[in-house]
Amino acid sequence: MSILSTLAEALTSGRVEVVDLTAPLSADTPVIALPPQFAQTARFELEELSRYDDRGPAWYWNNFRTGEHTGTHFDAPNHWVTGRDGDDVASVPARRLLAPAAVLDFSAQAAADPDFLLEVEHVRQWEEQHGPLPDGGWLLYRTGWDARSASQQDFLNADDTGPHTPGVAPACARWIAEESPVLGLGVETVGTDAGTAHSFDPPFPCHAALMGSGKYGLTQLQNLAALPPTGALVLAAPLPIVSGSGSPARVLALVERG
Repeated sequence: MSILSTLAEALTSGRVEVVDLTAPLSADTPVIALPPQFAQTARFELEELSRYDDRGPAWYWNNFRTGEHTGTHFDAPNHWVTGRDGDDVASVPARRLLAPAAVLDFSAQAAADPDFLLEVEHVRQWEEQHGPLPDGGWLLYRTGWDARSASQQDFLNADDTGPHTPGVAPACARWIAEESPVLGLGVETVGTDAGTAHSFDPPFPCHAALMGSGKYGLTQLQNLAALPPTGALVLAAPLPIVSGSGSPARVLALVERG
């Protein structure tokens, strides 16, 4: 059998499971909140065009409006000023949208401290147990934050000092961008940076380093708990929006079972 025939048989038999890592997209999907002096992203909205009625007797369809970076979404290099001359989301090579994944589970640490930051030392310790990060793959950072995704308030976890969500330390962000073999970082939070990253030096180091290095971000992922530390294959499928800085995406993982 060919490789693709073997894969098709494994999918049919259930030996390979498809795990949906995508949050449902609706008006209730949490969105990032920037300081009031900045432009804000739009929540997801549906505008009904017809529903088996006089506007269209045999069909149902909608217009929709949303921000590029709403819900589970893909960050292209041109999303940040450091990557302003890099690829837009339509220019990301299709072959890079399907890649192996390493899943680093720090959900216990994030449960104890919502401001927990991933350090290079944490990644090195994970590699000692599971092997090196995949060349050209994704680093998926599990914090358990997807359990909060039904509530804007719980998901952003903000107080008078700003949002408090787990993220990546500045030195680790630079290491992932400049030294690690991965093509991007995937997280369960509203963005790749920690909630307090506005006060880091530099601010928002994941965005600055990843986009500046031509790497990608995936955010608001779900169900990372269903993935093994290694061995999953991730398909991240953003809309190819010409000149777009990102797009809502359907993100799937293929996982071998049994």
